[in-house]
Amino acid sequence: MKLHHQIFLAMVLGGLAGAATSESTRLLGLPLLPAYDLIGELFINALKMVVVPLITTAIISGMINVGEDDNLGRLGAKTVVFYLATSLIAILVGLVVVNLIVPGVIDGEPAKDLLGLAKETDQALQSIEGRGAADFTEILRQLLPPNLFQAAAETQMLGLIVFSLFFGYFLRTLRGAPGEHLRQTVEGIYQVVLRITMVIIRFAPLGVFGLIAATVTRTGLDAVEPLALFFITVLLALALHMFVVMPLLIRFLAKRSPWRHLQAMTPALLTAFSSASSAATLPLSMECVEKRSGVSNRTASFVLPLGATVNMDGTALYECVAAIFIAQAYGLDLSLTTQFVIVLTALLTSIGVASIPAASLVAITVILGVIGLPAEAIGLILVTDRLLDMCRTAVNVWGDSVGAVLLARSEGEEDVLRRPMRELDADPL
Repeated sequence: MKLHHQIFLAMVLGGLAGAATSESTRLLGLPLLPAYDLIGELFINALKMVVVPLITTAIISGMINVGEDDNLGRLGAKTVVFYLATSLIAILVGLVVVNLIVPGVIDGEPAKDLLGLAKETDQALQSIEGRGAADFTEILRQLLPPNLFQAAAETQMLGLIVFSLFFGYFLRTLRGAPGEHLRQTVEGIYQVVLRITMVIIRFAPLGVFGLIAATVTRTGLDAVEPLALFFITVLLALALHMFVVMPLLIRFLAKRSPWRHLQAMTPALLTAFSSASSAATLPLSMECVEKRSGVSNRTASFVLPLGATVNMDGTALYECVAAIFIAQAYGLDLSLTTQFVIVLTALLTSIGVASIPAASLVAITVILGVIGLPAEAIGLILVTDRLLDMCRTAVNVWGDSVGAVLLARSEGEEDVLRRPMRELDADPL
């Protein structure tokens, strides 16, 4: 059974188990509610355990593998600027939509009671109380921490991300045996951390079961309404970015047909949606971009692998919406400063999110920690995470392909999106 089917089944079983039990229900003399809590807590702790090694090694590995030195000039600079700009636009789209819909507030009241958050609300309010414009200086301090190990222990990921970017860039310029050995070591660590993360994600159905069963046991099925609004909010924001913002860039910057590029990328987008993995889709993405969209191998081989590592438009948007939804459900009135922190952290952590299913859950725990919310609140969004993961992965892959088209056109390539439609229709892809 595929993972998303397992998670869906776990969600249903968790809801049924929670509906069939109360806080005093016992099985073989043991209370069930603490057992539900333990299962969910173990899953959350496992995600938190891999936060630091996953994001740091992902960024360093991505910087090492960005391409040969002759590709790091003009094309490299334009690629990085484009990816950062589109990720920022995606986050701002999500920010506007979630503030307009306010999915964490139901009938004028925070959804904390419906979601079983009441017992932690006071603590969350105390942790964020008194924050204001002066916190901006603290954000700048976190960008360059004096002690990386202390920053890691306190989950201050901003400084670790900045250090990882510098470390990866200069490591790729280190010649000779020491540089090669260190690069192989970092890549080996990254691959091991990926495997550990995948094992944790494999246990997601159990974690979802425990978290959903505990929530339904405490609150019943009233959590459906705010989660449905959250789901719709994310889908609307993703759709705006994918079908409005990015096509406008193709039309006005590349001066080509967005519809033709969408047709060219359909096989890759379907694969991305079904696999929820940018990395797994990368070979097919390169095939579609080169053979169906007409981008040169020189541009595609540099832009797409880099994009699979650092360009996560859909993920960045989702992280922003999820964090603000949770804050709304807690009844927090987020100031502009705090929302700026969310935008900045979503932008930086999206760079370090590994291109594997559900890895963004790790990044969301980072954002929650930065704004002072408990990481356990991530349990609110696990019910809808798998399907939204599939949607945002498709947006990620689409963003990479649009970047390849725009950058190819900026390099003077004239064959981009010139292939006749009838040839695309006959293509076996």
